[in-house]
Amino acid sequence: MASLLGRLSRAVFIRNAANLGRNAGSKYANATGPTLSRTAVSSTAGSIPPKPVKVPFGLTRMTILVVPFLYVGTLISKSFATLLEEHDIFVPDDDDDDD
Repeated sequence: MASLLGRLSRAVFIRNAANLGRNAGSKYANATGPTLSRTAVSSTAGSIPPKPVKVPFGLTRMTILVVPFLYVGTLISKSFATLLEEHDIFVPDDDDDDD
């Protein structure tokens, strides 16, 4: 669906840019600029499409999906940092700035 809307918006922009090219010789060519139309909020006939389907528990689903993967990513980075320290590849400096 998103790719279809992308193609439609590009087609509308190209059509309007072509119309602008034809009007390049007129004295108002620079004043008007390309006319962009939004096909996402209306159809080509001018009607307003129905409301999109609302996903129930969208925020809850997102939280249930994101939190475990963030936790797993944290565990992986902790273990990799420990591995780097054990092999003396990266050891953080212990600077005493208590002067």
